[in-house]
Amino acid sequence: MSETKGTPREPEGQGRGQDLTLDLDRYVPAFITFIANKLSNSATAFYQRSFGVNVTEWRIMSLLAIEPGIPASRICSVIGFDKGPVSRTLTLMKSRGLIAIRNDPQDGRSHSISLTAKGRATHDKVIVAALERERRLLACLDKNEQEVLIALLRRIHDNLDAVTGGS
Repeated sequence: MSETKGTPREPEGQGRGQDLTLDLDRYVPAFITFIANKLSNSATAFYQRSFGVNVTEWRIMSLLAIEPGIPASRICSVIGFDKGPVSRTLTLMKSRGLIAIRNDPQDGRSHSISLTAKGRATHDKVIVAALERERRLLACLDKNEQEVLIALLRRIHDNLDAVTGGS
């Protein structure tokens, strides 16, 4: 990140709105993106090497452990992915025996997705590593700071509609 501090600024002698630059030490969307990218990339490498799943598969597995039988639309909504990548990942996970996809008896257009025994066993191994990664990430914060961080992140997440145009 840059050496500069403060808010977005204009270079000396420039008119308003021209040549603005971001202060990457303070621009929150960049921080969140950089952290997410680095966490995601390292998680994919680690989970793939250790458990044979990538981070997208892990996110889906963890959600299915919490909400068995949910449709793909719910997965997309919770993890914030488009339908295409989720659909492709689900197809691969099904072919590897990690999930079962059944027609929803209450809505023939929808599908119920759940972990298989193999998927649950994989989940149960990965979650131990995932929680350890989280513990190590947050080790620089005391328990109170961790709770404050979680509360602030939850508030930001709840406010995403302010910039995404969602309802």
